[in-house]
Order: sequence, then C-alpha cells, then structure tokens
Amino acid sequence: MTALGLWGIATELPDHPAVIDPDGEVVTYRELADRANRFGRGFQSLGLQAGDTVVMALPNSADLVALYFAVLQTGLYVVPVNWHLVGPEVAYIISDSGAKIFIAHSRFTDVAVEAGTDVPHRFGVGDIPGFQPLSALGDGGTGRPANRTAGAPMVYTSGTTGRPKGVRRPLTGQDPDAVPPASLWFFGIFGLKPFDDHVHICGSPLYHTAVLNFVGISLQMGHTVVLMEKWDPAEMLRLVERHRVTHSHMVPTQFHRLLALPEEVRTGYDLSSLRTMIHGAAPCPLETKRRMLDWWGPVVVEYYAATEGGGTSITAEEWLRKQGSVGRAWPGSVVRVLDDNGDDMPVGEPGLVYMKMGAATFEYHKDKAKTLAARVGDLFTLGDVGYLDEDGYLYLCDRKSDMIISGGVNIYPAEIEGELAVHPKIADIAVFGVPHADWGEEIKAVVQPADGVEPNDELTEELLAYARERLAKFKLPRTIDYIDELPRDPNGKLYKRKLRDAYVTEAAGTTTTSD
Repeated sequence: MTALGLWGIATELPDHPAVIDPDGEVVTYRELADRANRFGRGFQSLGLQAGDTVVMALPNSADLVALYFAVLQTGLYVVPVNWHLVGPEVAYIISDSGAKIFIAHSRFTDVAVEAGTDVPHRFGVGDIPGFQPLSALGDGGTGRPANRTAGAPMVYTSGTTGRPKGVRRPLTGQDPDAVPPASLWFFGIFGLKPFDDHVHICGSPLYHTAVLNFVGISLQMGHTVVLMEKWDPAEMLRLVERHRVTHSHMVPTQFHRLLALPEEVRTGYDLSSLRTMIHGAAPCPLETKRRMLDWWGPVVVEYYAATEGGGTSITAEEWLRKQGSVGRAWPGSVVRVLDDNGDDMPVGEPGLVYMKMGAATFEYHKDKAKTLAARVGDLFTLGDVGYLDEDGYLYLCDRKSDMIISGGVNIYPAEIEGELAVHPKIADIAVFGVPHADWGEEIKAVVQPADGVEPNDELTEELLAYARERLAKFKLPRTIDYIDELPRDPNGKLYKRKLRDAYVTEAAGTTTTSD
C-alpha cells in the first residue's frame, strides 16, 4: 500500500493533489511538504527548540496547513488563534502560551500590530508593519529540518472564568513521518479509509480544534482537502460537485442555512459523491437533522466530543432509532453520568457527563486548579448535563449552565460580564443565551443601570460602543434589556437560569438590537 503521512505520500505520489486553496490553486503533496520543510528549517534557524510555541492568526490557506505540518515535524506547539478576537485578547494568548513566533495575515493588521509587540519573531502574509514577510522564513536552505520530532497543536478553550486556557498535552517524541494510530482509529469510527478517492471540504475556520484535526488527518491519509475561505451554502454545494467531495466536518448552523436555500438551488447540484458528512460542536435541532437526512440520506453522522479528549458518535441509522441521542462512547473511550458525589446516575436520570479517552492525559496550561476541578479520578467533565439510556446511548439535556453556543462557537458570559461590569453606568449585569433560529443561540445582556441613569437607546449604543473596543464581534450582545434589580440571593449568587428562562418563555422587557 502507498505510504501514509504527508512526507511519505510526497515521496511516492508527489503530484497527488493535497490542498485546493480558496483561490482554486492546486498544491500537490510534494509542494506542501517542501513548504512545510522550509518553514520548519526557518523555525530552527531562529533558535526554536522542542516545546516552544508558535501562534498564528491566518485565514484558511495552504500556508496555514504548511505551517501546521512544519510544527508537527519540529517538536513545537502551534496555537491557531481566532482572528475575530481583538488585539488584547490575542496578546493574552501570545503571552500565556510563551510564544516565540507570531505569524499573521495582513487582513488582520491592526490586531497583529497591537498583539505582537512583545513576541521575539513576527512574520506576515502581506505587508504588516514590524513583521517580516513569511516568504523569508526558512528561505535559502534546502532539505528537511534537523532533529525532527513530533509536535502538537495547543488549542485555547475558554472556561467559566472567562479567560481562555490552553489544552496542552505532553509531546510524544515520536517520528513525525509516522501517522499516529489514533488518527487512523479516529477516522475509522466514521468509516474513512486512506486514499479511497476521498476528498474533504473544509468550510469552517482552521482555528477550531475539530476542523484542524479533520484537515490534518485527511492529508495524512491521502485525502485531497478543499479549503473555503468563507463558508457559503451555495458555494459549498458547487465545490462538492466540482471536486467530488466525499466528507466534511460541519455544524448545525450550516445545515440550517443549506436548508434555507431555494429548492432549485438545493437540487441543482450533483451531491452523489457524499459519503460521510460529520457534524458536532453544538446541539442539532431534531427537525433540522431529519430534513438533512431526508436530503442527503444516511451520510449524516453525529458526534459529541471535547478538545480535552473522549467522545461519542452515532450513525444516521442509529439516530433514527434513538432520535436526539449523540451516540455511544467511542471504542477506547469511557462516558459516564455522575451525581455531585461522583457516583453513577441510574439509567435515564440526568447528571454531569464525564469522559476519558484511553490513558490520554492533558492539563490546562498554567491552571492546575481548573484541571483538577474538571476531574473525578481520571474522568473529566465539560459541565454538560445528560443521561444514558439502557443501551448506553447518551442524551444531552443541557449544556454548561452559563455557556452560550452560537453557530457552533462556545461563548462564555463571564468574560463579557467582566468587561461591561466596570462601566460607570452599569450597577449589575447578566449575560446569557436565548434561542435563535439560525445560530442556535444569540447573546442577550440584562443590565441594572446605576442610580440616576436612564435606560434608553442612547445608553444601549454607549454600552455597545464600549464593548466593541474590548470584545470580538462574535462576543457582543445582540440585545440589551434593562431591569430594576437582578435576582440574587443574600450571598450574591445570581439566579441566571431563572432570569434566562423568563426570556425564553415570554417576551419580557424592551429590546434593542445591536448592529
């Protein structure tokens, strides 16, 4: 069988298409490997050693993929940051991760310049003041980097404190040319085999953990990857037909927008190449799932998992028997539902969902307390509430009590509350999610104005302008309502669920929508 892994395939099938860039350029395996080698040499020429960190803020592109593989062969950690963040948010991640190099695209110049002031080395795609051109990284040398050893992604995932924390696993010291057995096993869960004429389409930003994993593993297994710079439902259908796409990783919001296309558009493309369209990252409404199965057939597969490890999956056929379930534990994974004392809940009774994946370990970078708080023994929890049925299928009843999931992205109200609470015209504030037909949830803020402050449209605009300076756009409240006093107990605990439920069940208060 043809060798697996980027460099093995580049040797045996050098002209096999690896990446189709958003502009349509086809990058072969040999070209992608050469680019990854050049960047890897560049890292080492700057003095980076195994365990050092590279942060990048780049749109979906072959350059991003090549940098990812450059890190994987030089023993480094790579942190792909969400480029919707504002400068101080990116600066925090750069500082917290101890990054030695920051690589950004000129599209994000303002953020890059503000965030990258203290990084030893800065490289840019396009012209960014104070950044060297990425083309200069590793230029002038030849061959593979020296002292090659496996690196790893280090993805930042927020916690209930609002500050993001890097999920950092120990480096394995393995040969980076070898495809990890876990990667082959993971794709095997979904019936994805090496080569087999597979083509993966990536329509979501590569700063998401699952998105990056699916692209990386696809390439290691000889699957051509089609990159979209910005996801568009009709354009995705066109690319599926054009490139005979077989599999992808999606979120329910994308399903919703696909279903909203006019009938003549939805039926105007040949989608017969689709084999495994995997979705996760957020709850999928039952009706949306049913309609996608009616349209695409049994190729729609669901999973529930976490950056930290472990998960479940469910095929289309299983889901039709167990509607609403997110599936059973993967082989080698453990999923249990526990009460507050750490004891197993009876079948059908909800509790906190705990998971683990084999003997794999992780820690939240620089946050031992958070690491320990999420664990019971060797199990960890995301704080999701669910139950197991008599056949071991997991059903999720609720998510973290405060977390908002909008368009498949986790948003943590504590961070938003922390930024806005210091505004002089706010006495108290609560932020939570309310249902949204397209995004799943949208962000609502309920504000108790300071004494003597009149709640009106002018105040709303002032607060939103203040928030825009401190928070990424996707974290901004979509609506702000006002209340005389937030419901708190004598110890100061906010009854946020009670407040949120009132907005879900009845249209309370006067609402002003932000831009």
